[in-house]
Amino acid sequence: MADLQILGNEEQLQAAVAGRDARFDGWVFLAVTSTGIYCRPSCPAVKPKREHQRFYASAAAAQDAGYRACKRCRPDASPGSPAWDWRSDVCARAMRLIAEGVVDRDGAAGLARRLGYSLRQLERLLIAEVGAGPAALARAQRAQVARTLIENTDLPMGQVAFAAGFASIRAFNRVVADVFACSPTELRAKTRTRPAGGGAISLRLAYREPFEPSNLFGHLAAAAAPGVEEWRDGAYRRTLRLPGGPGIVALQPGPGYIEARLRVADLRDVTAAVARCRRMLDLDADPHAPMEALAADEALAPLVAKTPGRRVPRKADADEYAIRAVIGQQVSTASAATIAARLADTYGEVVDDPDGGLTRLFPEPAALAGADPAHLPMPGSRKRTVLALAAALADGSVELGPGADWPTARAQLAAVPGVGPWTVEMVAMRAMGDPDAFPVKDLGVIKGAEALGLGAGRALEARSQAWRPWRAYAVQYLWASTEHPTNRTPDHTMNETQREKADA
Repeated sequence: MADLQILGNEEQLQAAVAGRDARFDGWVFLAVTSTGIYCRPSCPAVKPKREHQRFYASAAAAQDAGYRACKRCRPDASPGSPAWDWRSDVCARAMRLIAEGVVDRDGAAGLARRLGYSLRQLERLLIAEVGAGPAALARAQRAQVARTLIENTDLPMGQVAFAAGFASIRAFNRVVADVFACSPTELRAKTRTRPAGGGAISLRLAYREPFEPSNLFGHLAAAAAPGVEEWRDGAYRRTLRLPGGPGIVALQPGPGYIEARLRVADLRDVTAAVARCRRMLDLDADPHAPMEALAADEALAPLVAKTPGRRVPRKADADEYAIRAVIGQQVSTASAATIAARLADTYGEVVDDPDGGLTRLFPEPAALAGADPAHLPMPGSRKRTVLALAAALADGSVELGPGADWPTARAQLAAVPGVGPWTVEMVAMRAMGDPDAFPVKDLGVIKGAEALGLGAGRALEARSQAWRPWRAYAVQYLWASTEHPTNRTPDHTMNETQREKADA
């Protein structure tokens, strides 16, 4: 059993189980020695006696100890631990990379190399932190992806095994039987969901309540670069650059989940695509921690009470957002989206979208680094910054991906000519996922702070110290305190022209 000092106070865990507290789902897993099953703390089943309870910090650790996933509460499908989102230490970076499928593609040794550690060092750190090494964590993730595909698609089992990251059908069958106590065929026979048609994979992405979707989808839709992103039929749709080729995803708020409709060129990219969508919508967040911190401020408390559960809108691709943040310096949201679309038309890879109007991937940094400055529709100083940043991203001197060390990445960004504090903080917040990023000089932050009587500049910076380490969530409430299209989910009954008139 994992060290309870890592998991938290034992009495607190016992109380969470007794109260079926869903806030602990994904943080900790309850295993029952008398049944050999592990559950979420919120599982509705009759709770076992204390002497039969064991706590684990990951599904992988519970599986490694010989426990099977509960068929009632499906603990393997719970939102991931929020710790991997708001921490930047090596374990958090490793967990983010594992979620992206790095172990499936490069092995545990490849993961260690990405992080600059030996495999032995990394295994020791992860076992101490979550009770399982990288191979076991990747195995648990493969099992969860396999179940999702078995239950939500009509793919043949061989393709399911391949897509989930298994090296063989035999390994796939063995792991599914070990984790779920039934064969893949039996698991599919029990499902009640209807698979998506037309080659798409339909998934439900879980999150912790409360959840406020308006600013998430408002930001994504308002800043959508035509051809790369769009709002269509109540869903945010965008192209994805994945390890095995291009993908397209449509994301739509549902009752208690996000409906994701996914198309990928390579089925092995399902894991990476899901991880990026979850990160983009901040779905693994624990909304209660920032809400409690921000509600302690009398100016923010009414806003938190009015719309609890705001998340930080991010981008699926950190490099793309960094370049688009530079493009957006001192221009409107709509203008920045138009420029991004023009760059995609010129330098982006063509994609086929049978369901909508997406046509391109946003260009890779290497493609933009070699661009002719005359073809960049922006002022000369910004051209130089875009080209310098694209070159730094392409050669690895700036690393912003899920395995990036945040303090190092901030320093690398700040060293690029033309990248100032606003850009660094916006990239930290919306690309890297730093929950304490705070663009104090952002116009929307300034307007929101003024509307709430919080001051500006040094006064606002000083006031914000009490909000740490959740200042990125405070930004969402500051932005929402003034009227802007980014603060509301678009009306999907409107056509494009009507939306433009409404936003004007």
